[in-house]
Amino acid sequence: MLMMQEEGEHIGRFKVRRLMRELELVSKQPGSHAYKKATVERPDIPNILNREFDVDAPNQVWCGDITYIWAQGKWYYLAVVLDLYARRVVGWALSEKPDADLVVEALDVAYEQRGKPQGLLFHSDQGSQYGSRNFRQRLWRYRMRHSMSRRGNCWDNAPMERVFRSLKTEWIPTTGYMTGQQAQRDISQYLMHHYNWIRPHQFNDGLAPAKKEENLKTVSGTVDHYIHRSLTFRLHGGSA
Repeated sequence: MLMMQEEGEHIGRFKVRRLMRELELVSKQPGSHAYKKATVERPDIPNILNREFDVDAPNQVWCGDITYIWAQGKWYYLAVVLDLYARRVVGWALSEKPDADLVVEALDVAYEQRGKPQGLLFHSDQGSQYGSRNFRQRLWRYRMRHSMSRRGNCWDNAPMERVFRSLKTEWIPTTGYMTGQQAQRDISQYLMHHYNWIRPHQFNDGLAPAKKEENLKTVSGTVDHYIHRSLTFRLHGGSA
């Protein structure tokens, strides 16, 4: 509805519901699937963020999480890194395995793409991937602090949940993707182009995340493309 308002069309949700009923349209809803998460609280990594999702500038607080994507007749796993300032996606990675390498790769992409910032806070849930030695060592190398949600509290990482819900209800085909490579291309198009540059975001008063950052004119290294370098799309050791 925000995109229609930008074009001068004003419509409410009740009219949208009526029109959808008349046209026999059904909204897309995410399916159910879950990967194994940590079952033990991590008292050594406190919830520093504590749902303080409003930040003053880019590269102060990033959030990360993992979701699942159906492709090639099986589940793939998507890790995303979000900058809380404008809710901009700054890094992501896709793999057949929801392991520590997946979240490290997404973090590496974000770190390079955003000009190697230091001193920021990285918030995640208590998934074993984020509590792994590999991931925590990478945070230490990048001089980042770690914050973790309380176990079983998805709202402690609510901005990430919204990104995944938007991706699944607005973009991903209901039947999934034919191949992993197709999923990679299409998800990249959504996250780094449509979501960042086109889709209005209520948190930004209707501005797309990248456009809100453009207004600030203080962010370096914001090229929106998937950085391959040594990072590869891991299809049982294959490449994209």
